[in-house]
Amino acid sequence: MASKKYIELQEFTDEQVTSELEKTVTQFQKLKFDHTLKGLENPLALREVRRDIARLKTEARRREVSKFTPEQLELRSKIKARRKH
Repeated sequence: MASKKYIELQEFTDEQVTSELEKTVTQFQKLKFDHTLKGLENPLALREVRRDIARLKTEARRREVSKFTPEQLELRSKIKARRKH
């Protein structure tokens, strides 16, 4: 079952996904810095933000791959096949 955050991401435009990714990366860097200096009240927040970044990157890549031409998709599948062996 898809998470609520994943479903919300599908409704975003490409520009919203990239801007949200930039904001989240900045937030993660700030949280990491604060955690290093004085510690966080809830250190699990780092994990959540890191996972949000992964979700955003995955959605951006999924959209990028969906815009590939058939030739690009064929080349991509050949590369993936080579990696398996």
